[in-house]
Amino acid sequence: MVIDVSELFSNKNKRKELHLDLEKDKFFYDNEFIQFSKPVKMNLTLKSKDDEIDLTGSMETELLLACSRCLETFSYSIHIELNERLSKTLKSEDEDIIFIENDRLDLNEIMENNIISMLPIKKLCKKDCKGLCHNCGINLNHSTCKCTIDDVDPRLAKLKELFLTD
Repeated sequence: MVIDVSELFSNKNKRKELHLDLEKDKFFYDNEFIQFSKPVKMNLTLKSKDDEIDLTGSMETELLLACSRCLETFSYSIHIELNERLSKTLKSEDEDIIFIENDRLDLNEIMENNIISMLPIKKLCKKDCKGLCHNCGINLNHSTCKCTIDDVDPRLAKLKELFLTD
C-alpha cells in the first residue's frame, strides 16, 4: 500500500493518524515464502518535523512458518513497535532514514523489513521439536521409526571393529 505524504512535507508540525488492516498473502525472503494467516493491523502516527517525517506506531499479524527441524507449518504471532524516520533528501551519513521518492510512502516495504527483523533465526514449531529421521524421513514428533542409526566417521570405522565382540 502506498500513501501520499506530500501534505506532511509541505506543512510543518502536521500530524496524520492511520489505522489500517492490510491483506497480504505472502512475500519471499531467504529462499522461502513467508505467508500471512491474518491481515496486518497497523496503527501509525506520521508527524512532520523540519524536512523529515517521524513514523511511530505498532503492527501485529500472524505468520505461517515452516519449522526448521520437521518442516511442518506452524503459526507465529508477532507484535512490532515501529519507529522510523522518513526524508525526501538522501542523506548518506544517516542510514536509519528511509528515503521517499515522489512523496509516496510504501508501507509494504516498511512492513516486510520490520517482519524480517523479527523472524527467529531458527524457526521451531515447539522448543522440543524432534525433527525428521535422517534415514527414512519420518516426523519423529508423531511416531518413532525402526531405523538403526549407525553414523560412524569413515576415518574411525576400523577402530569400531576393535570393540565388536563375536
